[in-house]
Amino acid sequence: MTETVDAPRSDAQSRLLIAARDAFGAKGFHGTTTRDIAAAAGMSPAAVYVHHRTKESLLFAISLQGHRATLLGLQEAQRDVADPSGRLSALVRRLVLGHVTDHTMARVVNYELGALSPEHRVAIDALRRDIQQLIRGALVDGVGSGDFDCADIGMTTNAILGMSIDVARWYDERESWTPDRIADHHARIALRMAGARETDQR
Repeated sequence: MTETVDAPRSDAQSRLLIAARDAFGAKGFHGTTTRDIAAAAGMSPAAVYVHHRTKESLLFAISLQGHRATLLGLQEAQRDVADPSGRLSALVRRLVLGHVTDHTMARVVNYELGALSPEHRVAIDALRRDIQQLIRGALVDGVGSGDFDCADIGMTTNAILGMSIDVARWYDERESWTPDRIADHHARIALRMAGARETDQR
């Protein structure tokens, strides 16, 4: 979720989004005030409203940026990977790497969804369904080709997404596990969950 996919922003807008992301990640949406965000961005509280009418609109902008970057990253990761095992592995590796390398952003966009307005939640849920469909599509193709022995594709999709997203919650930079090692480990687990043939799990 580190890629920036939106239109170029002004310096003030970028500072606000970074400050809001860090504040929401540290205190949660409801524990953060616009004054907190303004102070972290080096701006006056009134200046925040020049760019965003509400604190919730800041959260939506962050969530939109994070989800779009994730979706584009996954689409890129599976490009030119034909076999289902390779696709699933590439998708999970990319998803996990994004949630490890930018875990503050990932925590905000995944665990503050309840603070979004109904209208904004609809837009974010659509992006989340697109992300989910990429994992589900790899499983469907794998079952169809005989590469996977997966009894419940829907539940397995949710389980793979859940464990991949949750790394943002428990990842600690002080641990010895590198992002690549974590991503590789989760990719292997995902293949086992999919019922991939033993040769495809190595």
